[in-house]
Amino acid sequence: MKPMRMHHVGIVLPTVEQAKNLIELFGLELDYQGFVDAYHADLFFTKCGDRSSPIEFIIPREGVLTKFNGGKGGIAHIAFEVDDVEAVRQEFEAKGMEMLEKKAVEGTEDIIVNFLRPKYSEGILVEFVQTVAPINYSYGKEEK
Repeated sequence: MKPMRMHHVGIVLPTVEQAKNLIELFGLELDYQGFVDAYHADLFFTKCGDRSSPIEFIIPREGVLTKFNGGKGGIAHIAFEVDDVEAVRQEFEAKGMEMLEKKAVEGTEDIIVNFLRPKYSEGILVEFVQTVAPINYSYGKEEK
């Protein structure tokens, strides 16, 4: 496997207000706001300068993520950018490791994702992200 570039850090929070408070507190800029059907969660991607990896705030509406860290939220995962998320899945499965999903699921409208189960990565949930559409760095901004 070739070296990977950090894509983002995912943080689960119980409410949208908490995400907005942290975005303001740290002077982050909203890059994308959306909903991920596969995980029943609202999300906000942030950016802070051209060369930083964003923070993804995940606000689950239902399901297992609502119970993350006793319902208080916290750092959920780290994500790496890959060229082919299905090839990554096949590589790990060939080593006897399981992914969270049987095949990649849609994350935001321009990425697909899958996760390596934490029992194989020292207890850390690791997400692999593949861009499937051109990156639009104007998410969340009004067209002029």
